[in-house]
Amino acid sequence: MLPILTLCLLIGGDSFPFASQEAEQSADIRSDELKAHVYRLASDEFLGRRGPGAARASKHIAELWEKLKLRPAFNGSYFQEIPWQSKENRSTDRGFMGRNVGVVIPGNDPTLKDEWIVLSSHFDHLGKNGTKIYPGADDNASGVAMLMEAAEHFALGNSKPKRTIIIVAFDLEEVGLIGSTYFASNPPMDLKNCVAFLTADMLGRSMANVMDEYLFVLGSESSAELRKLVETQKPTNGLQVGRIGADIIGTRSDYGPFRDRKIPFLFFCTGMHADYHTTADTADKIDYQRLEKISRWICDFTLKLSDSDQPPTWAKEALPPDLDEVRSIHALLTRILGNPKAWPMTDKQRELVTKTVDRLKGYLDKGKITPSERTALLLTAKLLMAAMFN
Repeated sequence: MLPILTLCLLIGGDSFPFASQEAEQSADIRSDELKAHVYRLASDEFLGRRGPGAARASKHIAELWEKLKLRPAFNGSYFQEIPWQSKENRSTDRGFMGRNVGVVIPGNDPTLKDEWIVLSSHFDHLGKNGTKIYPGADDNASGVAMLMEAAEHFALGNSKPKRTIIIVAFDLEEVGLIGSTYFASNPPMDLKNCVAFLTADMLGRSMANVMDEYLFVLGSESSAELRKLVETQKPTNGLQVGRIGADIIGTRSDYGPFRDRKIPFLFFCTGMHADYHTTADTADKIDYQRLEKISRWICDFTLKLSDSDQPPTWAKEALPPDLDEVRSIHALLTRILGNPKAWPMTDKQRELVTKTVDRLKGYLDKGKITPSERTALLLTAKLLMAAMFN
């Protein structure tokens, strides 16, 4: 995830025992398989997944997909090479920057198969700083593990989507969304037929160590149909889905290039924690049972989206303010106030958060939030980001 912290995130070594193990191949999404993926990707073998380590990781992902006999996404190749181009001459190829890795799950409906959905995560991270390696277990080996299990589920299971699903692991997210931007500019299918973009970034931890059961879903305001699908796809086993507007956080992950092209999108994230972008983001700290629940929900949602009668459409006008967003932010800030050790604050910060909690409770008590009140909430969110994270 990009290093600038956001309200989504407000609202969000060699000793790894699983580093040498491969996840088993099965149609079922299981915590032990997710764990094997995360430990492997977060191991020193991939050098923090930047430079040579990222190239090695992309090859590792492609080899696993090849074993599943999944169809390559890029003209017979699993790789989409991203060229380096000079600022002076954008048409001048100056060498290799990185590569996306993708596969196609063909749609089985004669009418809908030409429409397609992207399910994605980025696999790159911060690399090395001297002798220190940034493992990036949560950011974003957790998201890639979900992606790998989803690919296995569609390859080996009985779920056959009506619309085509392209599963892609993006490179170079950490350096300006380069991989997803290049993909959006050079899509493997006609971009006019891309009906939705889904991406996952940081799925394995808890926002501020107080939102253990939450998966945050951003972007449902981009499409009335997407919002309805998220509302009706009820989580199970104690998982809670909290919807938040993406405008609260701006452009912070790979949905940016697709949002800018007015393609309906969703961003899945469990939020910010103290180990974000540090060498302490290690595989032993991931909650694998919860990652399994989240991965199952995302996979089920993707299939439901692919099989929907009507594709999601871009909302030309802003959708009405969403009380679920108010509930999600209220829950987070209330828990932060009640757990000062989880997220220490100054007196000034605590005062600002307390006032915001009281305002949010007022919206919940009256059962609605007006557009002007939502605009005020957006401004308050920016103040909270500045107070809490700067």
